[in-house]
Amino acid sequence: MFRTTARAAAAMAAGCAIALLYPAAPAGAAGSVHLHKIYYDSPGSDTRSNTSLNAEYVQIKNSTSRGVSLKGWVVVDASRHAYTFPSYTLGAGRTVTVRTGIGSDTSATKYQDRRAYVWNNTSDKATLRKSGSTTVDTCSYNSSRADYKMC
Repeated sequence: MFRTTARAAAAMAAGCAIALLYPAAPAGAAGSVHLHKIYYDSPGSDTRSNTSLNAEYVQIKNSTSRGVSLKGWVVVDASRHAYTFPSYTLGAGRTVTVRTGIGSDTSATKYQDRRAYVWNNTSDKATLRKSGSTTVDTCSYNSSRADYKMC
């Protein structure tokens, strides 16, 4: 009896040790609408040109098997710069890019129509909220060594 209990305990301990090697599923795991990427430091000098502003963006991914209405959903940074989605449905498995500058919206790209940068080059936090202010996802970064963060 003791050998069986000792073997079971050893097997359980080994299983727990192996489980610790694998990280838990991220907030953006399959079956959700989540922040996917923040490109916070556009290439080149920060000249506030529209090209430079539009090289700064956040991406939202729908990893569900159906379209999701984002009407009224908000993407906001730590300084409360907010972009609110108009009537818009993000298709199943699709990603939408929300660019900082001015442009013509398409099904894959939305524009905030700003003339100044939103995302800080060293640290910031993106929050995705449903229209009723329920937080869906957050993504933070704290590095000047990279230009973007995969969430």
